[in-house]
Amino acid sequence: MPGGRLTQQERQQIALGLADGLAYAEIARGLDRPTSTITREVMRNGGPTAYRADLAHRATEHRAHRRRRAAPRDLNTPPQAHGRDAEAVREYEETFATVFMQSGLPKMTARVLAGLYTADTGSLTASELAGRLQVSPASVSKAITFLEGQGLIRRERDERRRERYVVDDDVMYQSTMASARATAHLGEVARQGVGILGPGTPAAARLENIARFIDFVSESIARAADQAREILHTKAETTSDDVT
Repeated sequence: MPGGRLTQQERQQIALGLADGLAYAEIARGLDRPTSTITREVMRNGGPTAYRADLAHRATEHRAHRRRRAAPRDLNTPPQAHGRDAEAVREYEETFATVFMQSGLPKMTARVLAGLYTADTGSLTASELAGRLQVSPASVSKAITFLEGQGLIRRERDERRRERYVVDDDVMYQSTMASARATAHLGEVARQGVGILGPGTPAAARLENIARFIDFVSESIARAADQAREILHTKAETTSDDVT
């Protein structure tokens, strides 16, 4: 069934699709599954080049067994705010983390960042993150160090002097601008090759076209980010239900 767990046969179909170079969306259509399900399945089990159906199926059974053993701890988990479905939230956080992994973040780092983004406060302590993700504090610490080094989060102290990790409203803007700068640098390097390879030669013409293309794209990204920056600071409207 589309809403149930992936079967071993479906995982074999995923492996065959990857071997044939099919996109996640195409594999998903063949299995009548959401694309996010296929993306998450592949990324949490080695990625498109290392995915193996038998290992993925075994790993999933192991995770399910581990969750069943950990079930008594869940009895103490506080209810979700705003009447949210806890299982739906968990599944969404996994999907969000998978997207971060596709952009190059390590798995635990991606999970920590997704956890911070989906917290209403936008900030959590190390112990809160460890409990939320059911991982060791050491794993959280390593992920935090990486994220802070990339400028994706910042640290602050709360009124109880506890260290909290924060996703600032401006983080996405800064990340986008950094990406635009990195793209522009590629264009600069491509243009350097024009003089070295000789203007008018086929290789130089190719590099000049690449540089012009990248110039346009990077400038467009930076301009659009500047124009849309205020969107990131839009506050949610408070309703009477929220106050209640």
